[in-house]
Amino acid sequence: MGTSGQRAPKARPGFDNEVRVRLYDFFVAEGRPPVAAELAGALDATAAQVEAAYRRLAEAHVLTLAPGTPYVWMATPLSAVPTPFQVQAGDRNFFGNCIWDAVGILAMLEEHGGVRTWCPDCSEPLALSVAGGAVSGDGIVHYSVPATRWWEDIGST
Repeated sequence: MGTSGQRAPKARPGFDNEVRVRLYDFFVAEGRPPVAAELAGALDATAAQVEAAYRRLAEAHVLTLAPGTPYVWMATPLSAVPTPFQVQAGDRNFFGNCIWDAVGILAMLEEHGGVRTWCPDCSEPLALSVAGGAVSGDGIVHYSVPATRWWEDIGST
């Protein structure tokens, strides 16, 4: 059901992919994900139809909605909320959901840039840079949950 309490009409073929592309374009341009109403007009759709697409995309693990809402929390690799993984991509700033996503933002945007974070053990600042397809910096990446189990609780992995 959409926000109006009525069942959202079945999506037209390719609609979810249109929503996905527009969502990423908006997120990169504005530094935040759009609410459904911001995409609806550009897609000749209703906010309820866009929200339904967001839910389908979340079910397919394409994005993550904030719990109990139709609002985008993560459009991997981008985070809608501040995280310890601050990314500078050219003259723009983003947050990654983890170090993997932070570097992924630079790859996705094909930008040179850097990532700042902190050691979760000793709180020392850590930084890496990406230029010409190469990553430089010191540190160890540790994943406490195997990748095959990330979607069991994607918000805490």
